[in-house]
Amino acid sequence: MRADHIGFACGAALGFACDLVLGDPRRGHPVAAFGRAAHAVEQRLWRDHRGYGTAHALLCAGGAVAGAALLARTARRSRPADIALTAAATWAVLGGTSLGREARAIGGALAAGDLDVARERLPHLCGRDPQALDAQQIARAVVESVAENTSDAVVGALVWGALAGVPGLVGFRAVNTLDAMVGHKSPRHRRFGWASARLDDVVGWPGARLTAALAVLAGPDPRRAWRVTRRDASRHPSPNAGPVEAAFAGALGVRLGGTLAYAGRVEHRPVLGAGLRPVRTADIERAVRLSRRVSALALGAAVVGRLSLASLTRSALTKSTITTSVVTKSARTSARRRNR
Repeated sequence: MRADHIGFACGAALGFACDLVLGDPRRGHPVAAFGRAAHAVEQRLWRDHRGYGTAHALLCAGGAVAGAALLARTARRSRPADIALTAAATWAVLGGTSLGREARAIGGALAAGDLDVARERLPHLCGRDPQALDAQQIARAVVESVAENTSDAVVGALVWGALAGVPGLVGFRAVNTLDAMVGHKSPRHRRFGWASARLDDVVGWPGARLTAALAVLAGPDPRRAWRVTRRDASRHPSPNAGPVEAAFAGALGVRLGGTLAYAGRVEHRPVLGAGLRPVRTADIERAVRLSRRVSALALGAAVVGRLSLASLTRSALTKSTITTSVVTKSARTSARRRNR
């Protein structure tokens, strides 16, 4: 089994544990540094044009992947360095613990009846207009954000880490960050952010499906969760948020979706989990716990997938070597017969 696959398994588990225990670093976060660099590039490149937005996305995401690939190639010469780099990258790109902390802080404020504090903290979790929301709507917004960010902040990164190692981890987080920065439908970014939004849809596709599947399995009622996911996932305007939010709605037994407000823009989204009860404040804690279970299962799936990929690669190489040997031997035999 190749050393880099073992290094990923050990490093990913260690990085996951660091995020679980420590959360995001308060200062010097690599994702924040990438965001500042991407903003500086945007200031120079911005035009109300898809082509310039595409160049921005490729330059920022491609630069992050190239840098990560160079570091990974250097670290591969040493097993401890390889594990340390993978652990650091995993810790940097995962945000599950910070997601849970923010959600619980808002839930605590709602439980205490302090709607002002809940509204003040909501922008740390999602981009909705908190002043337009009552307590029940804030609770629903938190549960929906926990569901979507379980995929964006944890599972999707682990999936791409399993597929492509450290460059996969870094590349996924870069694309996801660009989507958060310029991928929304504001007047400034409607065209410029088009490429970042579409790229995020593509790289987020496998993680969203795995998140939905694990939420169905990890919830208290897998049959209900599967039924709601199958029925409602395609109703959501986002191809990746739809399966995840529908799976969480079914798993938690709550109704998500409906009217939303973003910076003065009102959206009327289809209801996910029609017939189920509205979200309550206590469901925030239930959503965080489900997110934790899904994240742990995703880590296991990523490690198993990476090691399985190593086994399949080794098996394919072995078969190729055997086939080449047989063909070479046959050619030599034919040549000897011709020379007689």
